[in-house]
Amino acid sequence: MQAVSAPGPRIALIHALEQSVAPIAHAFERHWPAAQRMNLLDDSLASDVARTGLDAAMHTRFERLAAYAEFSGAQAILYTCSAFGPCIEGVAARRPHLTVLKPYQAMVAEALGLGGRIGLIASFAPTLEALPAEFGPNAQVLTACVPHALQALQRQDAAAHDASVLEAALQLQSKGCALIALAQFSMARAAPLIRERLTLPVLTAPTSAVLALRQRLTPGAAPTQLPHA
Repeated sequence: MQAVSAPGPRIALIHALEQSVAPIAHAFERHWPAAQRMNLLDDSLASDVARTGLDAAMHTRFERLAAYAEFSGAQAILYTCSAFGPCIEGVAARRPHLTVLKPYQAMVAEALGLGGRIGLIASFAPTLEALPAEFGPNAQVLTACVPHALQALQRQDAAAHDASVLEAALQLQSKGCALIALAQFSMARAAPLIRERLTLPVLTAPTSAVLALRQRLTPGAAPTQLPHA
């Protein structure tokens, strides 16, 4: 009888945008298929944070989502929504026994490891209110916001989305950036097109996050080196 391999750890994925689900699923399928994925989607979070900011009610909502994920047996929580850093930090502070990652946390570390001026592209404006500071005071970060890219994706015009992100990447390259970092999970789909046109490394939040989680939760796993360009 053929032995059945044990399932990997359960990872709770908490989404604020429906468009974030497919990119992280693809990253897991490619880089860590053994992990058990658990998806929690509240697509009102993005519109609410744009209206009310990160108020007490928003913190409570994140806490309740995390509590449900933990109750359901999750060994780690990965948030795929990039505008909620303080809420996620609160969840992590109350759960030192659990791996809790911000969506861009692993990508930031990877970008800093590569060095040079960082070109950061976001399609959701509130992301740029806090994310650049995550790179630290010594990093050079140039930003570009392409909200029309997200709007194109929401109307299922993927080609227009990718073209908008590529245009922003080309502009950042012309300003001397040494790498491109795509802030939103939903933007990962544009990475292949950018790599075709630019010679710079292109980092995506889903891939960086999956590799970081795999390394943390399966310490014996060999680190994966990916070509970013």
